[in-house]
Amino acid sequence: QPRLVESGGGLVQAGDSLRLSCTVTGDRKYSDLDLGWFRQDPGSKPEFIAGISSSGKITSSSTKRGRFIISRDNDKNMVFLQMNNLVPEDTSLYRCAIGRDPLKDYIYYWGQGTQVTVSS
Repeated sequence: QPRLVESGGGLVQAGDSLRLSCTVTGDRKYSDLDLGWFRQDPGSKPEFIAGISSSGKITSSSTKRGRFIISRDNDKNMVFLQMNNLVPEDTSLYRCAIGRDPLKDYIYYWGQGTQVTVSS
């Protein structure tokens, strides 16, 4: 099974930007599957942010569209989340996932997550 490892989180101030990365490793390329990002608060279910297919088709949450931009590098088995103009409410554990379209409903595997904390 694939292993998903996120990086790029940290403590930032409101208005700052962050770029999260997720590397997928395993016994094959996973370009036939969708990759995406969720965020999860303690005691809550993961909240869908955005997903992207190998062809670049993007699905995203309407509440984050515009500030959060997803991209993907199929050759490196990586997915990225560019987060701009962060606000304290964006503080959460950000997790990447792999699955099939629509990703928000069909997750196969999760990463452990990278913490993002936005101070006011």
